[in-house]
Amino acid sequence: MILHSNVFGEGAPLIILHGFLGMGDNWKTLGKSFAKNNYQVHLVDQRNHGRSFHDDAFSYEVLAEDLKAYSEEKKLKDSILLGHSMGGKTAMLFATQYPELVSRLIIADISPRFYPVHHDAILEGLSALDFEVIKSRSQADTFLSHYVPEPGTRQFLLKNLYWVEKGQLGLRMNLEILKTHVTEVGEALPIHAEYNKSTLFLRGDRSEYIALQDEALIRRHFSKAVIKTIANAGHWLHAENPKDFYEAVINFVNLSN
Repeated sequence: MILHSNVFGEGAPLIILHGFLGMGDNWKTLGKSFAKNNYQVHLVDQRNHGRSFHDDAFSYEVLAEDLKAYSEEKKLKDSILLGHSMGGKTAMLFATQYPELVSRLIIADISPRFYPVHHDAILEGLSALDFEVIKSRSQADTFLSHYVPEPGTRQFLLKNLYWVEKGQLGLRMNLEILKTHVTEVGEALPIHAEYNKSTLFLRGDRSEYIALQDEALIRRHFSKAVIKTIANAGHWLHAENPKDFYEAVINFVNLSN
């Protein structure tokens, strides 16, 4: 089973991995911008997300193996790998296990450390969506606002809505399996995992996902890590300040060439 992806452009491969409850489409605008700089951009849906396959197994180990199978299928070597949040954890593990497949690593707003479960309200709200009653995106948004007050977060989540058939909405994600394995999302990178090539960590200045005390841990796993802060941005830094995020990524990959 090979992961679903959208591919833009020609040139050096740049793989982008979305976060928990997201999909590759979340990155379409930035992906097309990266493609204009002579990169072949792969917007990948991780298992149980987007249009990729559903499976009962869900852990960073299987997510990394999915990416290895995808890279082999697409004959990708020396890829630039960019991952956000959960996708960043997948990218970290993949790069430490298969460094020969990754030329440079970019991690967006996540540290190698353990994170406790903090998606309870979101998962409760998504589980409570009743598509026998809810027949429009606006109705879904109104209902979900009782669980998720932030409009930007709801907009991100509701990208998962699709028309199963005429008049019948559904969610693309495998919600039941993601709920069952939600504790896996916070798992730490294995203690001895190391990647010794150019690495960029980007954090939002309004986010607490990468704290000052995480910097020593980051450099223990990633000896060549550079840590930069994106202004006016929280955890979804690529959506909240796409201009500065784009410039930080392009400057890093161009300087690393």
